[in-house]
Amino acid sequence: MATDKQEDDMRQQAEVSTRQIDARFLDGEAYEFTARGHRVRVDQPVTDGGDDTAPTPVELFVGSLTTCVAFYAGRYLTRHGLSRDGLRVRADYEMAADRPARVATLRLTVHVPPGLPADRRAALLAVASHCTVGNTLAAAPDVSVELA
Repeated sequence: MATDKQEDDMRQQAEVSTRQIDARFLDGEAYEFTARGHRVRVDQPVTDGGDDTAPTPVELFVGSLTTCVAFYAGRYLTRHGLSRDGLRVRADYEMAADRPARVATLRLTVHVPPGLPADRRAALLAVASHCTVGNTLAAAPDVSVELA
């Protein structure tokens, strides 16, 4: 039987395990990636040579941060017995005018459910501000690209 220490070690190892997402070309400017069996398509707007059949990779990136903030905010509300009804997060972003191509600014606004007690607002903001995607942006991961 595993000790508490061994169980903690196994849990930590599972948390840092390598995960994979595979992307493949479809057609035109469209690609698809697979994550845990889920398929997600990306494309470019017509003005950029695509067919506009799906969000762009940048939109998915911003959407990932937006939904991560919403998830953390929602978990906070549930943990404190508060309703998630009406919870919404909006992201406004701007692309950089110079090179390299990148998102230059991101502003997220958490629209809280009606009736959120005033004394819960600061804690909700603190929790929502430290979602996993946001933490990753704050402490950028090592990124490498190589040819196979």
